Amino acid sequence: MSVRTTARDGIRRSTAARGLRATAVAMLAAAALASCTQDGPQDAASAPASPSAAPVDNADQAEQAASEASEATDEPALPAEPAPEAVRDAFATLQATLNDTCTPGAGDCAYFLGRVTRELTELDEAMRADPKGPGHFKQPLADMKALFAKLGTDRSTPHLEKHFTAIVGTRDGINTWMQDHPDDYR
Repeated sequence: MSVRTTARDGIRRSTAARGLRATAVAMLAAAALASCTQDGPQDAASAPASPSAAPVDNADQAEQAASEASEATDEPALPAEPAPEAVRDAFATLQATLNDTCTPGAGDCAYFLGRVTRELTELDEAMRADPKGPGHFKQPLADMKALFAKLGTDRSTPHLEKHFTAIVGTRDGINTWMQDHPDDYR
């Protein structure tokens, strides 16, 4: 049995590698158990060699397989598409903009209007995905739909500044609606 003690191996044997190693050992044990119970009891002479015949060898093989697997995948797999935020979380980030403003044409609106528009988009997605259904959020969804129709796909600063009143008005109107529906954000 060889023991690797290099710094590189120490780094490679992360929590993920230990988890993979434990999973491999568990799978081997499950396979051994399944082979014992499938055909009923067998005598030692007629039983085929099982994966658990040499536990030390299997542990080494599982450890090596786990190490190779961790080298092949440096990062854990991410979901294909993140789930929308909860309405409560999306509203909290929009509400954080309530005391913020800018002066259209003064050069200080790019971040502010971009952020409010992004927060409204995320709140729209969260409301549509909420278990209560879009019917529960009828008014704010209608307000955001009207705003998004005005904005179209142009998110340039001059275009957003042109619609400053509509953007801020939609944000403030949704804040008022949400204050009347505390069960949606608490």
